[in-house]
Amino acid sequence: MPRSYTIRTYGCQMNVHDSERMAGLLESAGYARAEDAAEADVVVFNTCAVRENADNKLYGNLGHLRPAKNARPGMQIAVGGCLAQKDRAEIVRRAPWVDVVFGTHNVAALPVLLERARHNATAQVEIAEALEVFPSTLPARRESAYAGWVSISVGCNNTCTFCIVPSLRGRERDRRPGDVLAEVRALAAEGVLEVTLLGQNVNSYGVEFGDRGAFAKLLRACGDVPGLERVRFTSPHPREFRSDVIAAMAETPNVCPQLHMPLQSGSDAVLRAMRRSYRSGRFLEILDEVRASIPEAAISTDIIVGFPGETDADFDATLEVVAKARFAQAFTFQYSPRPGTPAASLPDQVPKAVVQERYERLVALQEEISWAGNRAREGRVVEVLVATGEGRKDAATRRLSGRARDGRLVHFTPGEAAIRPGDVVSVAVTYGAPHHLVADGPVLSHRRTRAGDAAERPRPSGTGLGLPGFGPPVAAAGTSCGAL
Repeated sequence: MPRSYTIRTYGCQMNVHDSERMAGLLESAGYARAEDAAEADVVVFNTCAVRENADNKLYGNLGHLRPAKNARPGMQIAVGGCLAQKDRAEIVRRAPWVDVVFGTHNVAALPVLLERARHNATAQVEIAEALEVFPSTLPARRESAYAGWVSISVGCNNTCTFCIVPSLRGRERDRRPGDVLAEVRALAAEGVLEVTLLGQNVNSYGVEFGDRGAFAKLLRACGDVPGLERVRFTSPHPREFRSDVIAAMAETPNVCPQLHMPLQSGSDAVLRAMRRSYRSGRFLEILDEVRASIPEAAISTDIIVGFPGETDADFDATLEVVAKARFAQAFTFQYSPRPGTPAASLPDQVPKAVVQERYERLVALQEEISWAGNRAREGRVVEVLVATGEGRKDAATRRLSGRARDGRLVHFTPGEAAIRPGDVVSVAVTYGAPHHLVADGPVLSHRRTRAGDAAERPRPSGTGLGLPGFGPPVAAAGTSCGAL
């Protein structure tokens, strides 16, 4: 029997992408995905260093696995991702029952390190300082038959004071457009309907090879891929967001009317302290330009509350920008210091009680805005790509779920139709809730797809991965890595 594996994924979309590559590498090396994750021979943690208490969560999970490891000496535990890149040998020191530690730059080494750890009967810690193999060139075991992640770049050249990602992912490296498009075409040929283009800063794509218009060109090229119905991307940075990208979004039919644009703060003083190279006025100008070209665009954002030195006036400025921006959704976070970032040592850390009170006010305002935006969609017909990860809303209504083209979550009643994940339906919105839309009328149209055919085939459960879309199916999906 082949050795079995399971992967536990935390953090951003890039981690989900990397976990699919880890799964592909393991299966290429002869491993099989565990039917029961609790019985896996190999447990891989793909970690995040951005979220608060990420290290406590990891060591807690490792502690829970220690009895299983003691009872099954052949079991192996591997830790990869951003926290592994940061903590390195500290992981084995604190959890000596871990077999392998590998970083963000050497994902491809996972099968070799596992074999070496078994052969040598000792922990293997290997952290590369620079990217060895672009992850997208590695084999993948994708979680979805209808949606795929496609990395266009890795790393980040920005120096935001709250963010540890550049030190863990390295300087930005861009894939060649031909390689990206080859992967997109291959996915579409397999029946994938939707791709999400990934990068820490997608709209700086092309700088490495001298073409600042490369991202807009890439979006337009995706419009020529046969069978590809939806294109999304995350995350852009306001500094480099250009008019040619907006035009490409507006003029390429399969690019979805959805934009995730991290604001972080509405205060120019705080943006300056964060080293965010734009100001609130410029941010709002970008949104105006997007909406002038794409009136139905659903725009989401990231906002940090309580950054060091944030005053009442600074926070009021954030509320003012949010009120003007009318975001469809905002991922709001309370600032917490990240060791190794410049902001961690800044004076004037905001008291926790003040941060909490501001956070609650911001959430209340954004919920009111989101709800109004969703209510305005009542009576409209929307096209929904039926999703696996969203599941049934509840047993009583038998609702299924999926994403509209603008990324909004839609719960709908399927009636007697045999609708599968990956199929496409049209429904009329009957109710706009604060965080989703409901369509309880009849399904107006139903298109069966090759992705739906593939979804009917049974697949073992064993990894905790997510799907592209507006909401956060994994820890911080839908947000930029540096948001927390």
